[in-house]
Amino acid sequence: MGPGGFFLTDIPVSDKIPRVKGMYDITPEHTPLWRWVEEKACGILNAAGYGEIRLPLLEKTALFARSIGEETDVVSKEMYTFEDRNGDSLTLRPEATAGCVRAVIQNGLLHGHGVKVWYSGPMFRHENVQRGRNRQFYQIGAEAYGLAGPDVDAELIVLLQQLWEQLGIEGVELQINSLGSPESRAAYRDTLVEYLSDNRDRLDDDSVRRLERNPLRILDSKNPDMAAVVAQAPSLLDHLDPESADHFESLQEMLSACGVQATVNPRLVRGLDYYTRTVFEWVTGDLGSQGTICAGGRYDGLVQRLGGAAVPAVGYSMGLDRVVELIGVQGKQPDLPATHAYLIVGGQGCQVAGQVLADQLRRTVPGMRLQTNLGQGSFKSQFKRADRSGAELALVLAEDEVQRGVVQVKFLRDQREQLEIAQVELPGWLRQWQAEQQPRPESQP
Repeated sequence: MGPGGFFLTDIPVSDKIPRVKGMYDITPEHTPLWRWVEEKACGILNAAGYGEIRLPLLEKTALFARSIGEETDVVSKEMYTFEDRNGDSLTLRPEATAGCVRAVIQNGLLHGHGVKVWYSGPMFRHENVQRGRNRQFYQIGAEAYGLAGPDVDAELIVLLQQLWEQLGIEGVELQINSLGSPESRAAYRDTLVEYLSDNRDRLDDDSVRRLERNPLRILDSKNPDMAAVVAQAPSLLDHLDPESADHFESLQEMLSACGVQATVNPRLVRGLDYYTRTVFEWVTGDLGSQGTICAGGRYDGLVQRLGGAAVPAVGYSMGLDRVVELIGVQGKQPDLPATHAYLIVGGQGCQVAGQVLADQLRRTVPGMRLQTNLGQGSFKSQFKRADRSGAELALVLAEDEVQRGVVQVKFLRDQREQLEIAQVELPGWLRQWQAEQQPRPESQP
């Protein structure tokens, strides 16, 4: 019996069950690009001393209400929340920072020196589905705890600049701002509310709703009709406390010294309540309205708010979906590794020998990518599959080759003549062939 009391056998066999709206499949022809981006991002973070942390998909709902803010759209409208069988309210994570903070507190990672971690995986928000905005989306994020200076803010941003360079991404703009301390922001909030209230008749419905609950978010309005009233609003940068102003100035100096160009955007506020001081976004004009591919900032009070010590923290999350799409839009698709070889087996009588040979090669040729369907189909159809797979070599094993202990090697991407190689010599030949395919370093003058 299935959920809801119906029998699974009652479902007509012919009825197809589609995927959930706003969630999608990443099929094998696309996953190599995703994996390539992930490996680049994680490699840069590992090299900088950030360790991987793996977090649950489910958290207590109270974790997000306390950290993100009950008045935010994320908590009030967009979370996937349900009661489990024990009556506990659980939520599929809409973002990972809150869960990461909980994890470092609960696992005692905050004792001693600063802690730097990174994570990756899916997030869930029940949003209006559109280009660049799905209900299940993927992020890679990095967090640093116990480090209060602008140097770690700059480090995270510089590492992201390295990533864009390695991915070949161009034309992304770094926008930065400072939200100041909670005290200076509260004073600015009063000034902003007074200004917006005086201009209430110029506000759209969404801004009127936010006026009492989250007025800073009005500064981030995407409604063109709000552009003038937002542009004339008091600037948060004019209300920074001295420490926050020094922090922001030092951050800009460090970024400039590292060759990272940044645009100060005094209207950048981010959508979550926990941010303090530094906030930043990397944006592009190549993805339409959903142009933010990475965003983050400092949240020095969040650890304490969630039950830990008064520990400073800073981090970011990168939208993996949008980065992958941007690579495609910009035509910067990399030359991803193809299948090295495809084993073509001559009929069912050679399947056992083919299985043994494939196992031997996979064990003895490091990094070898070998694909086979063990003789399913004619030679012609198998060669077509080999060609479509991107293989550079076809290894042919028919009954005659099995009896003589040899393999025919056919080059699929150039005009070299076919070779016959003894099976016992094939692993060594393939290792040598692989070495010859590696690009040679340029000679030094």
